Amino acid sequence: QVQLVESGGGLVQPGGSLRLSCAASGSISSLYAMGWYRQAPGKQRELVVIITSSGTTNYADFVKGRFTISRDNAKNMVYLQMNSLNPEDTAVYYCNANLRATWNSYNYWGQGTQVTVSS
Repeated sequence: QVQLVESGGGLVQPGGSLRLSCAASGSISSLYAMGWYRQAPGKQRELVVIITSSGTTNYADFVKGRFTISRDNAKNMVYLQMNSLNPEDTAVYYCNANLRATWNSYNYWGQGTQVTVSS
């Protein structure tokens, strides 16, 4: 199994920044993709961004130009730099890993980290 641990969440003012970190238990270079999802109160979990093993990224429209995903394969870490935060970004943010096998694919999730944007 792949184990993921998120960190870096907290309380920030509108317009502020946070950097989230996701530590994986093994080599992330062997995974097909990693990404970030979020779930706000009363809403379903939604995609924020994913990055494939080849470096291709896919951002949700509501974060384009504000959020940036990056990875450090040597450290088995994935990051989410969040700038220009607004109250609508308040949510629990989850790290996700996708693993492809011969006949199946698997998804793994971290425990989540709370991001609150408020004055």
